[in-house]
Amino acid sequence: MQTAEWQEIEEAKKAALEVLLHNAHGPYHGLPRTAGWGYPEAYTRDLMFSILGIAVSENVKLIESIRRVLETLAKNQTERGHIPSLVHDKEDRGASDTTPLFLLAAGIFRKVSGEPDFLKEAVEKSLIWMEYQSPSDRYLVAQQPTSDWRDEQWVTGYGLFVNTLVYSYLQLLGQHERADRMRHEMSRFTITGGTVHHHVHEGLVVKHKPYYAFWSYKIHSSERFDLLGNSLAILSGIASPSRAEEMISWIEEECADMRKRGELAVDLPPNFFPFVKPEDPDWHVRYATYNNPGEYHNGGIWPFICGFYVAALVAVKRYTLAREKLVALTHSIKISNTGSVDFGFNEWLKAQDGKPMGQDWQTWSASLYLYAVKCVEEKRTPFFDEIRGF
Repeated sequence: MQTAEWQEIEEAKKAALEVLLHNAHGPYHGLPRTAGWGYPEAYTRDLMFSILGIAVSENVKLIESIRRVLETLAKNQTERGHIPSLVHDKEDRGASDTTPLFLLAAGIFRKVSGEPDFLKEAVEKSLIWMEYQSPSDRYLVAQQPTSDWRDEQWVTGYGLFVNTLVYSYLQLLGQHERADRMRHEMSRFTITGGTVHHHVHEGLVVKHKPYYAFWSYKIHSSERFDLLGNSLAILSGIASPSRAEEMISWIEEECADMRKRGELAVDLPPNFFPFVKPEDPDWHVRYATYNNPGEYHNGGIWPFICGFYVAALVAVKRYTLAREKLVALTHSIKISNTGSVDFGFNEWLKAQDGKPMGQDWQTWSASLYLYAVKCVEEKRTPFFDEIRGF
């Protein structure tokens, strides 16, 4: 990597740490805020994701702030083990990803702190809650539409993203047998014949494609590509090394084609593609206001997800490509909505022109940038190396 590029990355690392320290204390019970100005609340999923960058930063203040978040979530956990969507509000419930993210973050924090029994009771309650999220009473967990981080996009039944989280925390928390059985279920093909036969269970493998389905439930599924879910499938080892290699090549080829068609303006993959368009059967009227093609959850470029993609490239030892994408991510996180900061760490960018459309100084954008840099620097993926090793 050229010296000038690495100097820019070093500057961006300092800026990311500045963002995280700025956001470490917010107006809601002193808990961290989700963004520098736009989101003062302590959103559970954003802060759970942020543990990755905070952990590799080794910053004591930030690590203590995430301890406070985890302890507060444990106090606000429901009687049956569900984790709320807002850290400080135990009545704000209904998310499908907050409980698995809490379990993943608790597992990571145990490694960081050297406290193997950290929040033992809360973790055990949440593990039981997650077992009850399987309609088939087996291993894959299901969800309601708009209940994960994509609050403006429909995921029905067995979503890839949430199930990759479940697999990951099971491995981190030592539940290897259950994790193996879950991986086996995910490795089944989605059902495409229109008939569910006795003892035939749906999976998340797409025929003739290297990636996993966006979601699957009985005879229904979506074969659109979910960058976050598939990056986690690579990082966690759900995808075999050969499938992971093939998937990366497919992603890069598809992105090159999108750039030729004018659908993609930067050298980073959208969070979701092909985009859902008004003429498609999975289009919803509300998308015209909040989720147009190439925007928000319908193909926007999310820096925090691109951080996971960089890490996934490192996991498959595509080090040169990982460095290239890190440089592209560095250029993207510099852009801001306000124009008043040197590094925007914006929430998301429009795919067709790369313009920032969300909130600046987003906690998870800054955190996953730090994590991506660490992965490229050290040619390893902290915490996920261990998960893949089981």
